[in-house]
Amino acid sequence: MIILVTGGARSGKSTFAENLYKDKKDVVYIATSKIWDDEMEERIKLHKASRPSYWRTYEGNYSLTSALGEEKNYLLDCITLLTSNIMFDITKEKEYIDYQLQSKIENRIYGELSSLIKVIEDRGYNLVLVTNEVGYSLVPDNHLGRVFRDIQGRINQRVAALSQEVYLVCCGIPVKIK
Repeated sequence: MIILVTGGARSGKSTFAENLYKDKKDVVYIATSKIWDDEMEERIKLHKASRPSYWRTYEGNYSLTSALGEEKNYLLDCITLLTSNIMFDITKEKEYIDYQLQSKIENRIYGELSSLIKVIEDRGYNLVLVTNEVGYSLVPDNHLGRVFRDIQGRINQRVAALSQEVYLVCCGIPVKIK
């Protein structure tokens, strides 16, 4: 089963996603965040403390299938950070990202996710993916922000199409939309 959980920042989507596995011991948490400052380090510590200590953690943004083991349940949190990490790894210090490069970035991100989903499905495992809904707020006032929003929106659509279930979480309340 492939489940996508989306929502805004602090909507409760990660808590909902983790609760889908609340009675499972064979869970691998695929963490896509990177520590780049003290705040992010603290956020990661709090996130780790909120989930069961017996869940195995895999940290990374590339070769996501390397996270797979004997466990049957996987939770990737989150696609949004994976997108920004891969986008900035590819673009480095560029101030302008043309459509050809945007397509390359999107295809690389989608390739990582679709490869993981395919192997999960082939093995009969379960995967919950968490992502931010980026289309409900203001249009970013800068080029990089708009490029990120556009890529993330298209990635969300493509992953939702591969998912059997999709939930939108708002104010801690999940609504099944697929």
